[in-house]
Amino acid sequence: MSITAERKQALIKEYAIKSGDTGSPEVQVAVLSERIKNLTEHLKGHTKDNHSRRGLLVMVGQRRRLLDYLKGSSAPRYDALINRLGLRK
Repeated sequence: MSITAERKQALIKEYAIKSGDTGSPEVQVAVLSERIKNLTEHLKGHTKDNHSRRGLLVMVGQRRRLLDYLKGSSAPRYDALINRLGLRK
């Protein structure tokens, strides 16, 4: 359900603004999106796993808040990020 350390490092490298960047909204949203994708696949096979479903909803809400912050602070970065991740507006 969680992502491997190697996959997380690859996401950080891909979405980082500068070297050593792990806290920018782009990186945080990319890592959350990967975790959400993995957890969604898990829940397709385990439909009654309500504890994990709640965790999924918490992660989706966190990603939404980060995207709202990014949209308010820098709309071009927001547009570029949702296009790269393939998210809906």
